[in-house]
Amino acid sequence: MSISFRACALLLACFFLLALLPLTAQQEKASAPVPGSEYSGMYSFLRDGEFVQVTVENQGKVTGFVSRYGDLDSDRGAFLDQFFKQGKLEGNKLTFTTETVHGIWFEFRGTVERGEGKKAGDEAYYLIKGTLTENSTDDAKKTSSRTRDVTLKSFPQDVNPTHEERK
Repeated sequence: MSISFRACALLLACFFLLALLPLTAQQEKASAPVPGSEYSGMYSFLRDGEFVQVTVENQGKVTGFVSRYGDLDSDRGAFLDQFFKQGKLEGNKLTFTTETVHGIWFEFRGTVERGEGKKAGDEAYYLIKGTLTENSTDDAKKTSSRTRDVTLKSFPQDVNPTHEERK
């Protein structure tokens, strides 16, 4: 039994297309947006000039840091970056805990919500609302906590710059 050249070419083409299907599925999966990634960005913190960087990764893992002014005599006015030790996003519920820097660390529990910004990229398009606990340990190893309700506004960003803005 002999297979014609045309039938052989057709079989080869089908085999080639079937071999590409897993690659196409992987590319589509890789390019699919991470749930909650729209919340990633910079948000205001407690004082002017201070901010929180939030990055939502796969499975709701949240990384980032708080960049704030020091309050102690030894670091007053210096910028301190406190990276997240742990962070999580479940739906719109956000939690994070920072590393300890100069005896101070933060814990946050709250939500990410739509703010008054009109379109994506506007200031306050998203708000992080909840309870922020500032923990501190003094020289005598005594720990104290201060809790407050906060609303952190997303910073404005240039989502799709025009040709003129890119120059």
